[in-house]
Amino acid sequence: MAVPQFGTREDGRDYRDRPAAFGIAQREGRIALVRIEKPRHPAWHDLPGGALDPGETAEEAVVREFGEEAGLKVAVEREYARADQYFLNTDGEAFDNRAVFFTLAVAGDAPGLKVEDDHTLVWMDPHEALAILRHDAHAWAVAAWLRLRARA
Repeated sequence: MAVPQFGTREDGRDYRDRPAAFGIAQREGRIALVRIEKPRHPAWHDLPGGALDPGETAEEAVVREFGEEAGLKVAVEREYARADQYFLNTDGEAFDNRAVFFTLAVAGDAPGLKVEDDHTLVWMDPHEALAILRHDAHAWAVAAWLRLRARA
């Protein structure tokens, strides 16, 4: 199966491949998002997750990122999608996120794991999340997750 590519590649930019992992964790019909606020940039929403550290698996990365960004302890249930996304980070660096998306079980709140002060956990109806997620690949992954749930 082909991996969909999202975002627009700007001419003259070198986009580095960036292996990444993101997840969908739900509670009472809502999914976990993070609201990110950085100086000189409008706030945005992402699925929790991010780049893999050297030597780290995608499963390890998504668990670590949920703790660091959202203060949640999660367990990986399964991989359900892959998608790529061209984007520029807030420093202007160009990346092509090579993302793996997982379904996750929330094992509990873990505020001691949270280290990213510019990230705030937000629980949102998944249909509302579709409209506000920054990356098209994240919105696509939420839609794919909704379809999986509807077929289960």
